Amino acid sequence: MNFDDFTNSAFGKPYRGLGWDYWAYRPAPIPRRLDFGTETVLALSAADAALGRLAGAGRHLHDPSLFLRPYITREALASSRIEGTQASLSDVLQADANEDAPATADVHEVWNYRAAMEIGLKRLPELPLVHRVISEIHGVLLQGVRGVDKQPGAFRQGPVWIGSPTNTPENAVFVPPFEPEMLEAWRDWEDFANSNPRLPILVQCALLHYQFETIHPFLDGNGRLGRLLIIFFLIHRRTLPAPLLSISSYLEQHRREYYERLQAVRERGEIQEWLQFFLTAVAVQAEDAVARAERLHDLRERYRSELAGSRSRAAEVVDLLFVNPFVTVRRVANALSVTTQGAANLIRQLADRGWLHYMGQSGRGGRNLWIAEEVFAAVSDPAPPRREELAQRTVS
Repeated sequence: MNFDDFTNSAFGKPYRGLGWDYWAYRPAPIPRRLDFGTETVLALSAADAALGRLAGAGRHLHDPSLFLRPYITREALASSRIEGTQASLSDVLQADANEDAPATADVHEVWNYRAAMEIGLKRLPELPLVHRVISEIHGVLLQGVRGVDKQPGAFRQGPVWIGSPTNTPENAVFVPPFEPEMLEAWRDWEDFANSNPRLPILVQCALLHYQFETIHPFLDGNGRLGRLLIIFFLIHRRTLPAPLLSISSYLEQHRREYYERLQAVRERGEIQEWLQFFLTAVAVQAEDAVARAERLHDLRERYRSELAGSRSRAAEVVDLLFVNPFVTVRRVANALSVTTQGAANLIRQLADRGWLHYMGQSGRGGRNLWIAEEVFAAVSDPAPPRREELAQRTVS
């Protein structure tokens, strides 16, 4: 790490740890008070409004549990891809639908992220955001995938550095604090996360994410875990009723700026620019999530309305499509406890209406697969237009 790239600021400074002959970065405690520039205030206002609309949409969905799985999968996929995972939403959802076919290592990484989120959501009502909980989540995140040799669930005891695989500490972009200073910063992180500083919730969240990535408490998986903690914190503070926000989608699309904004706080104390970037990500992705929720809700209501009066169990298959738009006969048979023939008949009914389309076999050893194309379009990129936007287009 190049000492000359860094200036001492309110957020930290370079230092040499006892017994080490290269520079690392010692983060200052997270500020409990902060002045905001005009651009930051405007970004905060937009993010608060958008997140409020998303919270309202989440509370008013008739059955939000139906729609959560695609949202969680999108977040898991985007966050994993930031770290180099090569998988598509279709890859993951097809693997979910077809348990017989072997999944790739990349899909397993996404599955782990999803499992880590589910564990975290279960722990939130029981425990605060502390070492014990976060280490448990980290262990799930790295189980059986890349990084499994990097002490899953255990804080690092040695130094790490950030840069290309050929970097050394001397020429790395960034060297997080050595263990004693890391643990000191971690205690401050825990205190901040579980107290009530006089700062807006989204600003607290942005500061916590920056500081977590700067502390870098684990040997691997810090980026993915840090992004999980964004969702956990917002739910923990009751700002978000469910994990409907896929902030990693924005961070993936703007990956270079994401890393540059974090580094600029360390090097030059540019906290306002980081806050504006983070708040913009929240606003954009909250609006995206509202649009998807509206489209999914409308689509489900249309399907169920057209099936009204039918004595068939096809409406139950429709609900399965909103958990995962890919289906197999076996998935339907298991979910509805019907025979293979009965499941095939139900799939055929939806295919006759044009709601399901046959895709063929899914991978080696896979089963015949159908896709609900309208549902998949609503959960995949790019974001669907919101209802009011559709209305404006129709009028014009």
